[in-house]
Amino acid sequence: MSELKKIDLDARELEHPKPLEHAIKALHELDDESYFYMLHRKNPIPLLDMAQEQGFSTLSREDDAGNWHILVAKNPAIALEELLRV
Repeated sequence: MSELKKIDLDARELEHPKPLEHAIKALHELDDESYFYMLHRKNPIPLLDMAQEQGFSTLSREDDAGNWHILVAKNPAIALEELLRV
């Protein structure tokens, strides 16, 4: 697989519903060579549910500081666990 493109969003300072709006826009931009990475102050369950219902692979993990790292890929061959270094 070639170099993956990362679509990045730090949503920690954004107010509801801006993180979800930005994330949905990012999901529409995903192709087989890209993934979405979002840093958030909480686990965005509605976003993860929606992405999974549409066939995206997802991964979310909380770090020791209480920040959530969310990864979403359209291509199921992208190993999200390897991209997350929390």
